[in-house]
Amino acid sequence: MRAANTTLWDPLVRLFHWSIALIFIANYFFNEAGDDWHQWLGYVAVAWLVVRSLWGFMGGKGAARWADFFPTPARLAVHTKALLRGEAYHRMGHSPLGALVMLLMMLGIFLLGVTGYMLEEVDYFWGEQWVEDVHEWIANSVMALVVVHVSAALFESYRLKENLPLSMITGKRRPLD
Repeated sequence: MRAANTTLWDPLVRLFHWSIALIFIANYFFNEAGDDWHQWLGYVAVAWLVVRSLWGFMGGKGAARWADFFPTPARLAVHTKALLRGEAYHRMGHSPLGALVMLLMMLGIFLLGVTGYMLEEVDYFWGEQWVEDVHEWIANSVMALVVVHVSAALFESYRLKENLPLSMITGKRRPLD
């Protein structure tokens, strides 16, 4: 008999995750760059990043804490070796490679906010093509990371026989065996 599911992701982490996902998709596919919705959603995304960053130090517990999953070189090496050997790397919260991708996505969203602000609010950069090009390159890079993130979550769900995306909806996950 399996043990009851345990709480993994607290409500703030889940709300952050889905808010950022929806904002990014809305701005990438549906909002014209520079229009009011695009700008305001970008500001909301950066505000969410600040909240989530602070929450990683001060709030939540376990999987929400930076110390729990920060992708140190040692953690990345162990995880990579397990993957290369075809071994399961089963842990609560983010895997080291998953954490690295998550942090890169967060950095990308932050840099989108910075370059978007530069394009619209800083007179010195207004109309500068290179800033627009960098903004677009970052957006495309974040989209590539999103594809990696979703693909890896689905692949690992299949490989580990566990629905990992469901835990980001319910906040629950079965305990490690």
